[in-house]
Order: sequence, then structure tokens, then C-alpha cells
Amino acid sequence: MLHTTQLYQHVPEARWPIVYSPRYNITFMGLEKLHPFDAGKWGKVINFLKEAIRRKVELEWGTEDDEYLDKVERNIKKSLQEHLPDVVVYNAGTDILEGDRLGGLSISPAGIVKRDELVFRMVRGRRVPILMVTSGGYQKRTARIIADSILNLFGLGLIGPESPSVSAQNSDTPLLPPAVP
Repeated sequence: MLHTTQLYQHVPEARWPIVYSPRYNITFMGLEKLHPFDAGKWGKVINFLKEAIRRKVELEWGTEDDEYLDKVERNIKKSLQEHLPDVVVYNAGTDILEGDRLGGLSISPAGIVKRDELVFRMVRGRRVPILMVTSGGYQKRTARIIADSILNLFGLGLIGPESPSVSAQNSDTPLLPPAVP
């Protein structure tokens, strides 16, 4: 059964973006999947996210490594103290890379690798499973930076089959109990 979208409720079917199909409707936390070229949803999305954000961290245009990494470390530490999640979905975007005109920050490749390491050390240190997804980053060199970060995490034992910080967790262990309310 298809999910009926609420975000297109005032848009006649003939005016839907060309990439839209009801088969794309996926709901996550009450927020439907966003589609490319779907600017009509952004107002509702922004309002939803403003209500969902519990820890607002603002960065100025051009923020560099030291300030950024300090804020990442401080705020993840505080967040994990306030609430220990069952699992963390980590959006490891690279649009923060220096020179990315959309991201507007000036984080070096080494800063991105260090950020990922900080996140994994803190989350894994609490024995919480983590799923890292990559996003953003509109420069040719981002693929190499992501690869360097993954190799760094593997080399440190933060990912891979021998990750001691989650030795009780393996691929056969479900993340959620069988009966989720």
C-alpha cells in the first residue's frame, strides 16, 4: 500500500516535479523522503527540522578546523551524556571541505578525517553501533578524502571485524529487539 503524502497536498498532480512518483514515498520520523528539484517541500522540511533539533550548533561562513573540531567534540560528548541512543546514523558530509561553495566552511582534508575519527571514538567508546553515510561534497577530491577517512578508521580498529569497542556486537546480532513497539 502506498503512503499518501501530506507535503504535496496542495499541488495538483499535473504540477508534480518530473522526478516525483507515489512509489518514492518513504516516511522516516514523520518526514517524507525528499526528491531532487523538490523545492516546494523545503519550507515544511525546515520547520520540521527546527522542531526536531535539540542541540543547535551554528558555524560562521569560513569556519576552519580547530573551531569546527572543538564544536564537534564538545557537542557530541554533551549529546551522548544527555541521551545514549541505541544506534547512531552518522551523516559524514564532505561539503564542509575548503573550497566547497555550497558548504561555506573551510575544513581541510585532514580535518574531515579527524572529525570522522572523533565521532567514531566517542560513539564507539559508549559501545553504541554506528552507521556512517556519506553525503555532500561537490569536488573531485572528496572521494579520496572519504577513502582516507575509512582507511584511518579501519587502521585504528574503529571499524572492521576486529573492532574491540563493539566486540559483543557482530553482524548476527540485531540492532533492535524482535518486537519493536
